Parts: sequence; structure tokens; C-alpha cells
Amino acid sequence: MAGIKSLAKDTAIYGLSSIVGRFLNWMLVPLYTIMFPVAEYGVVTFVYSVVALAMVILTYGMETGFFRFANHERWTDPMEVYSTSLISLAVSSTAFVALVLAFLGPVTVAMECDGHPSYVVIMALCVAMDAFMAIPYSYLRFRKRPMRFALLKLVNIGLNIGLNLFFILLCPWLMEHAPATVGWFYDPTFGIGYVFLANLIASAVNLLMLIPDLGGFRWRFNGTLWREMLRYSAPLLVLGVAGIMNQTIDKILYPHLVSDPDEAMYGLGIYGANYKIGILLLVFLQAFRFAYEPFIFSRSKEAGEGKMQAYRDAMKYFVVFALFIFLGVMYYLDIIKYFISPRYFSGLKVVPLIMLGELFFGIFYNLSVWYKLTDRTVWGMWFSLFGLGVTLLLNFALVPRFGYMGCATAALCSYGAMMLASYFVGQRKYPIDYSVGRICGYFGIAALLYAAGVWALPALGLHSIVNAAVRLCLLGVFVLVFVKIERINFKALLGPLAARLHR
Repeated sequence: MAGIKSLAKDTAIYGLSSIVGRFLNWMLVPLYTIMFPVAEYGVVTFVYSVVALAMVILTYGMETGFFRFANHERWTDPMEVYSTSLISLAVSSTAFVALVLAFLGPVTVAMECDGHPSYVVIMALCVAMDAFMAIPYSYLRFRKRPMRFALLKLVNIGLNIGLNLFFILLCPWLMEHAPATVGWFYDPTFGIGYVFLANLIASAVNLLMLIPDLGGFRWRFNGTLWREMLRYSAPLLVLGVAGIMNQTIDKILYPHLVSDPDEAMYGLGIYGANYKIGILLLVFLQAFRFAYEPFIFSRSKEAGEGKMQAYRDAMKYFVVFALFIFLGVMYYLDIIKYFISPRYFSGLKVVPLIMLGELFFGIFYNLSVWYKLTDRTVWGMWFSLFGLGVTLLLNFALVPRFGYMGCATAALCSYGAMMLASYFVGQRKYPIDYSVGRICGYFGIAALLYAAGVWALPALGLHSIVNAAVRLCLLGVFVLVFVKIERINFKALLGPLAARLHR
């Protein structure tokens, strides 16, 4: 239980930056959906989908490789692992920018930015910096410095948001009322390019802030260590590429699977905006991930049943919290939907599919413990390729007929297939006695509460305030059932504080 408390604490701190940051970035969605035409927001969605894929390729699994070898019994100097990883990513990121500049014309056309090569240059620089910074951020997690990690992330996010507001709202207003103040640098025709420019400036400042974490040790490159890290990380690269393609390939393929080009970018804008609503669950997944990798690798050194119980508890608590978030978003979607422009409401039907798919992916991530700890990361590659195959097959089959609903359905089926495949293979290779029956029971309870709150309650024709109150009670029922089943003692969890309150 002590390990779970530590995991929960780190998840909460990492989650501060993720949840606040994602929420604030989420608050930019109404700005984009109001200020830009739907088709232009479709271009933003497309570009960031490609950027997400490029980020995975440019980090090539070195984050997880760093954790593995920094805790490895053969390599006793974590700083040598850190230095080797930094040099590797610095070289590869620089080479990436050089390649983009060398083939700028074709890349600009492929990125749907024809006529705006500056968009591509900006995002190439941004991706290169963010890929390099992945290792310093991993080092902060390794050293268990979640507060500095969270601070850096929040500064980056706050600056990015502030610059978005400056370029998209303030500058146009100043151009109209006091053009001399901004006319020397602001170009209204640059349009969505200011979204990308804000990202670049924020990343550059973040890199400057990380300079203290890039010194204080001797920079050296160990070729033998690097080759071993690549061998370990190569399957993770394929896993990561397949995984991120599962998340982004629908948006990348969508313009090519819809016959009308204008309708394609319009539909992609609708889908991209509604996809953002499901990001609340994704925020929890990311916060959990930041804490989970250091947790499992540190517990792997322990002997006995304790570490297995920790893995089982982590899975169970993850599922319950994720289901709670799912119910909360579904219950109050009528309010949450106003974070996007009403022009995009036609796509709200994809939200439950997207969130359930993300939940399945989170379970899959929890299950990855067995192949990461046994150095059989190739299995993660096979699972991700399997999921990618499902995604591609269903996108080609469903999108031409059902549009973006086909994208959401394909994602749900893909993550579900990956989750099941990893579980059944993992039980043969590295058995962990997860509480499957109890977890399925929580899914069943959540399904009943979903049906009661989303389908049955509106049929009663009650006032919206009454509906909101009843749904809050239903969320409370879910929590109380969990507390009762797990026999959670809040006094024990709160420790000394609970004792003082009791007195």
C-alpha cells in the first residue's frame, strides 16, 4: 500500500501540470473554433497529428530506455546513461531539422500547408526541441523531482496560451485601433501560423529553463551503452509509432478517405474539436504514465509478492478513477460542450467512443509492465502493430461510409483489441493475478449508472438543474460502492491528519 500511496502522490503532482495544462490548452479550443473557419481548424488538427507522430519517431523509445538502463544492474552510473541519451537525441533532432529544410517544398505540400512553408519550418524546430527535452524531463522523473517537472511544464503551457491570446485576440484588436503598436511585426494574413509560432516560442523558453539540468556532470558518449539502449528501445519505437498512429492516423487519412476535399477538412475540423472533449481522460492517462514507469522499474528490484500486489492495485485504482472521469464527462456533456463553438456540436456523438477507447488504452498501458520488466519489449511492438492493423482496416472500411464516426469506432475497436491481446499473452509470459472479476464488476456498475444518468434520466423530463443534482448523486453512488467493496479506511489513508481530526 505504501507503494501505491507513493504512486498516487507522484501521479497527483505530475497530474497538476498535465491536468491544468491540458485544461488550459483545452480552453484554447473555443478560441480556435470561433476565430478560425472550420476548414482551417481542420488544418491545425492535421498538422498536430503529424507532429505527434514525428515526436514519437524523434524520441525513438529513449525515454523508457533511459529509465531501464539508469536502473540497470550492469550500468551503475545513471549520469553516463543520461549523457549518452542527450547526445543521441541532440544529433538526431538536428539532423531532422536539416532534412526538413532540404526538402521543404514537398514537405510543405504533404503537410497541407501549401503556400506557407514557414508553418513547416516553425513546427520542425518546435518538434526538434521538444524531442530533445524529453530526456531532461525523464531525468527529473528519475530523480523524483515532480515539483520542478510540474513547474517547467506549467510555465511552458502558460506561455503558449498567453502568446496564443496575444497573437489571435490582442494583435488584431491593436491592428484595428492602434496599428503602429503591432504593425511592424504582426501580419494578419499569417493566420493559423500564429498558433504554431506561439508553440515554438514557448518551447524555446522551456529549453532555456532546462539548462541547469544539462550541466553539473561530464558529457560523454558510451557507444556500447548506446547500442544496447537502441536494441532495447527499437521495439518501443515501433510500439510508439504504431501507438501514436492509432491516435492520429484517422486524422491523417481522413482527407484522403473523403471524396470531397472541402468536406474533408470541414469534417476533420468537427472531429478534431470534439476529440478534444475526450481529453479529460487522456490527461489522467498522461499523469499516471509519468509516475507509473519510474514506479514499476523501481519496484522490479524487490522480491516477493509485494511488487505483484502493487501492480494489481495500480490497475484496479486506475480503472476506477478512469471510469469516474468517464461518467463525470458524460453526465455533464451538455455543459462541457460549450467549450467549443456550436458549429461543432454535430460531432458530440463521438465523445463516448473516444473516451472509452482511451480507457482501454490506459488498461493496455498498465498491462505493459510484463514485457517492459522482462526486456521483451518486442511484444509491445507486436500488440501496437496489431492495433494499427485494426485501425487501418476499419478506417478504410468505415470512414467513406460513416465519416468521422468511423474514425471513432475504429479507435475504440483497436484499443480494445490491443488490451485483450496484451492481457492474454501476458498471463502466459509473466502472470499477474489481476482482480479481473472485480474490475469487470466496476465496469458493469459504471454501465448501469451511465444508462441511468444519460439515457433514463432525460426521459423523465425533469429540470436541467434537477438532472445535474441527480447525476452528482449517481457519481457519489459510484464512489461509495467502490469504498465499500474495497473496504477503504480513510482514516488510515489520511494518517496523522486523520488522527488529529479524530481527536
